[in-house]
Amino acid sequence: MARESLGDVEHFVLVALLRLGGESYGVPIMDEIALRAGRRVSRPAVYIALKRLEAKGCVTSRVGEATAERGGRARRYFRITKAGARQLQQSRDAFVRMWANAEHLVHKAVR
Repeated sequence: MARESLGDVEHFVLVALLRLGGESYGVPIMDEIALRAGRRVSRPAVYIALKRLEAKGCVTSRVGEATAERGGRARRYFRITKAGARQLQQSRDAFVRMWANAEHLVHKAVR
């Protein structure tokens, strides 16, 4: 049974896809997460998340043209779906609800 909620890497991947606009592939997604979240995510972790997101219907993918610079291999490009955008919004909304009136508690806990 597929998990309906988003894991943190899945969440980051979807937001990165939104920020990158259109289609993108693993390396720019990794770079966007590192830039925005200050977190290094490995290439395998990104592709595992993309595979899970595709199984959930949150992203679609297509294979691009093979290129000589990639040794004749093609890139797989990913795009967020409307269902993925809805899932991302629901995930964000859940975090906002959890954080409501709790920010002062975390500040108190770290002192």
